[in-house]
Amino acid sequence: MHKMLLKLMVCGFLLILTTAASNKPSSEVVWNVETDQKLIALTFDDGPNPVYTPQILDLLKEHQAKATFFVLGKRVQMYPAIAIREVNEGHEIANHTFDHHYLKNVSPQKLVDEIRQTQEVIFDITEQIPHVFRPPGGFYNDALLNMTKEDKLTVVMWSWYQDTKDWKRPGVNKIVKTVLSNVHNGDIILFHDLEGDCSQTVAALKIILPELKKQGYQFVTVTDLINKTKK
Repeated sequence: MHKMLLKLMVCGFLLILTTAASNKPSSEVVWNVETDQKLIALTFDDGPNPVYTPQILDLLKEHQAKATFFVLGKRVQMYPAIAIREVNEGHEIANHTFDHHYLKNVSPQKLVDEIRQTQEVIFDITEQIPHVFRPPGGFYNDALLNMTKEDKLTVVMWSWYQDTKDWKRPGVNKIVKTVLSNVHNGDIILFHDLEGDCSQTVAALKIILPELKKQGYQFVTVTDLINKTKK
């Protein structure tokens, strides 16, 4: 009964129609967080991947690290057990739309429809309601920001110098160097567990995780990192 009531409340919330406001939202897009603590947020886009996401989860568990997975709704439907594992192991599951359309190719309303569809899919499978959204390709405008604000979603990007570009498979050493060469407190690091070969990402994490841990960094979810923002 409790689950049914929760689901009805969520569905009612998700189906509220909104239009873009003419003014820019007061909330800012999050790129990184200012904190005195040695905290870092690892993020993984475009998954789940049936082969490599479980390997990533194994590594995170080995190093007592939490991460945020910006999932696609269609792939959560394809691999529900992996999404459930992400949640059960204390990671944050976040919204990356249903089908990864870029804003430059579709309307803001189309993306919002996909966001809401993905919210429903994630809740149906994991009983979690994402509070964080990342636009595919990093494309956004005022209309999209206003709409996501109406849906109470925080838009989170990544630290500009922490884009590993691992989806291009640039080589393990290059991925490692991108992360370790200029690391700061409050960084949000961008990885991918997208469809296809993510072996370089997994290999790089085997180096990155113990090294940053050795430097005293803790790995937290994006939402936990945001909560550490200096007032």
